[in-house]
Amino acid sequence: MNKPFLVYLSVMAGVTYLVRMLPLVLVKKQITNKFILSFLHYIPYAVLTVMTMPAVFYATSSVYSAIVGVLVAIILAYFEKSLLTVAFCSCAGVFVTEIILSYLNMI
Repeated sequence: MNKPFLVYLSVMAGVTYLVRMLPLVLVKKQITNKFILSFLHYIPYAVLTVMTMPAVFYATSSVYSAIVGVLVAIILAYFEKSLLTVAFCSCAGVFVTEIILSYLNMI
């Protein structure tokens, strides 16, 4: 029973190590290409967005309230409000939308 687990663990460790080790081995010089530097700069943001966005739409009892929360967050972030303000107003938007939807018996 432990043999498949050890195989899976070894494959996962090898893949994880290769992804981190290969760039260090293959790229000897400092990267100066502006396109590649900007691409590498935005990878963490893209990964966080891809992991977070699907969960956002399943975190509420209605997709409509989730959409309202996301729209509020995008609008406030566009106007460069603080993280605390964006989070609070998004939660408030979801809360108010869910109250309205429950009043209309849509949930």
